[in-house]
Amino acid sequence: MNKIPFEKIKQLLKIIIMPYKFGYIVPVLFTIVGSILGSMNPFIIGLAITELANNVIDIANKVPGAQINFRYIFYVAILLAIFNIVRQTMTYSSSYIITGAIQNSFRDLRMRINQKINTLPVSFFDSRLKGTIQNTITNDVDVVSNAMQQSLLSIIYSITSVVTTFVMMLYISVPLGLLAMIMLPLAFVFSKYIIRRSQHQFLEMQNALAEMNGYIQERYTAFTVIKLFNNEDSTIEGFQKINNRLNQVGFKANFTSSLLSPIMEFLVDIIYVVMILLTGFAVFSGMPIGSMQAFVQYIWIVYDPMGQITQLAPAIQSAIASMERIADFCNEEEESDEQDKPAIFNPENYAGNVSFKNVNFSYVKEDPIIKDFSFEASAGQKIAIVGATGAGKTTIINLLMRFYDIDSGDILIDGESIYDMRRTSERSLFGMVLQDAWLYNASIKENIRFGRLDATDEEVVGAAKKANVHHFIQTMPGGYDMIINEEGSNISLGQKQLLTIARAILADPQILILDEATSSVDTRLEMLIQVAMKNAMHGRTSFVIAHRLSTIKDADLILVMDSGNIVEQGTHSSLLAKKGFYEKLYNSQFSED
Repeated sequence: MNKIPFEKIKQLLKIIIMPYKFGYIVPVLFTIVGSILGSMNPFIIGLAITELANNVIDIANKVPGAQINFRYIFYVAILLAIFNIVRQTMTYSSSYIITGAIQNSFRDLRMRINQKINTLPVSFFDSRLKGTIQNTITNDVDVVSNAMQQSLLSIIYSITSVVTTFVMMLYISVPLGLLAMIMLPLAFVFSKYIIRRSQHQFLEMQNALAEMNGYIQERYTAFTVIKLFNNEDSTIEGFQKINNRLNQVGFKANFTSSLLSPIMEFLVDIIYVVMILLTGFAVFSGMPIGSMQAFVQYIWIVYDPMGQITQLAPAIQSAIASMERIADFCNEEEESDEQDKPAIFNPENYAGNVSFKNVNFSYVKEDPIIKDFSFEASAGQKIAIVGATGAGKTTIINLLMRFYDIDSGDILIDGESIYDMRRTSERSLFGMVLQDAWLYNASIKENIRFGRLDATDEEVVGAAKKANVHHFIQTMPGGYDMIINEEGSNISLGQKQLLTIARAILADPQILILDEATSSVDTRLEMLIQVAMKNAMHGRTSFVIAHRLSTIKDADLILVMDSGNIVEQGTHSSLLAKKGFYEKLYNSQFSED
């Protein structure tokens, strides 16, 4: 059974509360004072009832001069009004102040999570569904925010009310107060048991919800593929499995937690009846009737805050589960900050010579992918990397970009180890065009400018012309100001690829990487890309991961990879002459064409 993760909660609450501590402390103090004043009401009313009862008895007994003491009752009413006005003022003030503090806190928390995302290694995202990460940023944060907004001051008010009520009970009658203090905690024993039993179910519910969000994000971003292969039924079945599991754990969590309120109410009802009988006997022993009324009312008042706490229990438990997930995310290991490395960096000082020296790498320690890998690329060369799927082509690029760190060996640019540079500095040497063209919901101009944010409009147009995409842009409604929709579905895959190439050209890198850049375009667009890339690659080192071997015939060096090793290297003609692995790979594609 999972225990409440107090350390994680403490850590996260410190992050949330400390920057706005006065925005939390002041409302809490106001709430405590307001709760104390509210708890005084039965006692103050009891004073008036006692005085009125004594007046009535004196009048009934025909005591000389006996009458209703309206002055005393008026003073009590004034005192009661003052207490309630102050209490309501503090209640509204505390709500106003803490609402601002909570909203600011969670704005900062979202920013912190967003900044955290940008410091995490690529391996983190490779091992998780994007939907589960999105769930942490949106759903989990909202669950905690709503719980704090609805529950924080209510819990403070309820706890203070319970403590103040017990103090007033003891003030009225020490024996009866002690008896009530012994009987009422029985309810907390039951509530603690139920909370511990249901807490792990709330965590399972949040995990199932995250899995559902991940499943939806993964499936329905490829909705056309689902329709194409008639996989609607299997997709619905997969969703139903997760949905049923969420239904089951959600039912268990909420049902178990919902037992708190009726159990508490039943126990307090029993205590209430017992205390009425006992205070009734106490009146015959000399207890003022107003004190009896106050004491009995305090019994019921104790239940009200306890009932509030139990009603808030499901929201609190969901928040605890979400806080655990957020804390785990915030504690994920980040890429090293590399503050010990020089920050001054001028890409223009680098020519683009690249060397791999005895590099070994494995995603899983027991399963090496790259083994004793070495080669050199001179500045300005076009290096093609070819091989079957899983040969390690993209892994080489991941290592070169420091998306992953090597196990041993070294990678150098112009004789300087990339591990002696800051990642940001090293990556500024590179431009990259991926197989999956990524564009975001903005204008065509802004999508190209993403390669260099300070580029002028003229430079954007110049990059588009080099990428052979300028004419296409001019034919679109709005031209460079046309908005690409969220799915990028209002332009073709080939056009997307041309725009990402323009983006890479605008960045003007020393080293250019093309990862299967032409695999998703037709022959005509491929020819346009090849012309554009010849211009773009001129004078800079280029790495091309090629799917179509016909596109890398002019490469200065072709690395043929298999199982993480270079099995052949040379030019296109020299490799064909060897009649080895490359020739078989080339001929197999040629025969398929």
